[in-house]
Amino acid sequence: MSKIVLKAGKERSLYRLHPWVFSGAIAKKDNDIQEGDVVKVYDHDNEFLAVGHYQIGSIAVRVLSFKEETIDYPFWVERIRQAYHTRVAIGLATASNNNVFRLVHGEGDDLSGLIVDYYAGVAVVQFHTVGMYKAREEITKALLEVMGDKITAIYDKSEGTLPYKAGLNPENGYLYGHTDNFIATENGLKFNVDWLEGQKTGFFIDQRENRSLLEQYSQGKNVLNMFCYTGGFSFYAMRGGAKLVHSVDASARAIELTNQNVELNFPGDSRHEAFAEDAFKYLDRMGDQYDLIILDPPAFAKHKDALRNALQGYRKLNAKAFEKIKPGGILFTFSCSQVVSKDNFRTAVFTAAAMSGRSVRILHQLTQPADHPVNIYHPEGEYLKGLVLYVE
Repeated sequence: MSKIVLKAGKERSLYRLHPWVFSGAIAKKDNDIQEGDVVKVYDHDNEFLAVGHYQIGSIAVRVLSFKEETIDYPFWVERIRQAYHTRVAIGLATASNNNVFRLVHGEGDDLSGLIVDYYAGVAVVQFHTVGMYKAREEITKALLEVMGDKITAIYDKSEGTLPYKAGLNPENGYLYGHTDNFIATENGLKFNVDWLEGQKTGFFIDQRENRSLLEQYSQGKNVLNMFCYTGGFSFYAMRGGAKLVHSVDASARAIELTNQNVELNFPGDSRHEAFAEDAFKYLDRMGDQYDLIILDPPAFAKHKDALRNALQGYRKLNAKAFEKIKPGGILFTFSCSQVVSKDNFRTAVFTAAAMSGRSVRILHQLTQPADHPVNIYHPEGEYLKGLVLYVE
């Protein structure tokens, strides 16, 4: 196994069990290391620190274990079993009204570079590192060993998640089995999950608890769901007794999926209407008929260089909502950008509120659900921020 030695003093983050080694911390490494290799990391005094996957970039090693152990098939089985047992413990893997959950959440499950989402028997896998991609056959077998007959198919959706320069040329496709069933159930509601062509793994599981909360506020409301994607918030609002629900997304395909999902759950229900339109243009032209608005945009910033523009985007977006929402209305507003901190996001929303001159109260501060756990040693894993605001 190849070896990496750190500069003096750079071992401290690993003593704190942080799962990343940055390239600037490395003093020397074996010459024959290839991207995706399993490597051992040592401190300046040649004491073992960790074992992980080597990659090219600012993050040079993604730690898999702080024990001196072999990364082999039994290792993958044990880690995936631990992840599954966590989902059993929180009641998601055994719930009678839910067959959608995140099975593996990268660093949150001590498997940096691996995402696995479970949809009604189908495990949709995304490999984010070359090392994880190279281990895909063992990971596939481990998933089958741990989950047994709970898995009917495993689909690899890594075409857009692996480093382009690695030259792997991955293609999305089934690693095991096949299915023509794309309907899953979340809290008793049905969804068409498009893992073949959709964003991420086909659905945004991380908003499950926040959708349920929205349902509680929807009775008798006129609801606007901006950036609706497949309409999750929309039909939770409908089940909650909303008077009308309007769904808006710039993508015609997203609007098509939203309409399909509404029809699955509320066939022929005239309360819902969907619009394929730019969000800011819609906010500009809409009236003040809405008393419940959801702002759940895609990530405005995917790297630190884009942070300033992202915060301007959040301010502009929320300012429009504060301007238009009815007195006594409720705003659900979110950021899923990892580089936007809770303080950054709150400041952007507070600035927008101040610009509106309206009285605003925080009702809830929201985050990602339990199947998207945050490793306590890796605070960067807390990416979803949300506020529920009462606007007078």
